[in-house]
Amino acid sequence: MSISSEDARHVAGLARLELTDKELRAYTEQLNQILNYARELEKLHTDNIEPTYSSLNTGTLLREDKVCNFTDQAGLLENGPEVAGSSFVVPRIL
Repeated sequence: MSISSEDARHVAGLARLELTDKELRAYTEQLNQILNYARELEKLHTDNIEPTYSSLNTGTLLREDKVCNFTDQAGLLENGPEVAGSSFVVPRIL
C-alpha cells in the first residue's frame, strides 16, 4: 500500500497544516518511504523475542502527579480551532 498525494493532503488537513505543492510531494514521498520500511520490518521473525518495555534497567520512571492552578485560561483557549465560552468545541462522536 502506498500513500497518494490526496491521502497526504488529507492527513495534513487533519493536522491543520497548509502545505505547498512542493512540500506535499516531499511529504508524500517520505511517508511512502516510512511505509516501505515498515513492510520490511514485518518480514522479521520475532516469535521468540521477549517484548522490551524500556531500554533502561532502572524500571519505569514516572513523575509524580501534581495539581497545579492554571491562571491563563484565555491563553490556553487560543490554541483551539473552535471555542465556546470557556471550553473547546469538538466534533460529536456518538
